[in-house]
Amino acid sequence: MDFEKLDVWRKSSRLSADLYLYFKSCKDYGFKDQITRSGLSVPSNIAEGMTRETEREKYRYLSIAKGSCAELRTQIYIGIEVQYIEKEVGKNWLNQTRLIAAMLEGLMKKLKPR
Repeated sequence: MDFEKLDVWRKSSRLSADLYLYFKSCKDYGFKDQITRSGLSVPSNIAEGMTRETEREKYRYLSIAKGSCAELRTQIYIGIEVQYIEKEVGKNWLNQTRLIAAMLEGLMKKLKPR
């Protein structure tokens, strides 16, 4: 399956791009680097996983993507708390990460190694 056709890849790619645009002028380079990296990791691991040969490998990369999604959600909470992220923007991103994680979970269940 082409990863570009997966809704979860499209949604996570869009979120990653949104993060880069939002933090373009952020001067806290440590925070900016961390949150954009975790956001970028989600669609990147989906893409890498879905091009692997075995279901076990695919599952592993989707699991990494799901972990990165949780990491991103944590950073969004902290970003809201320290006022780097506007509350409404953050709430939207939190909802997106929950949806992406649920979509990854569904895809992983289809690939669950025996």
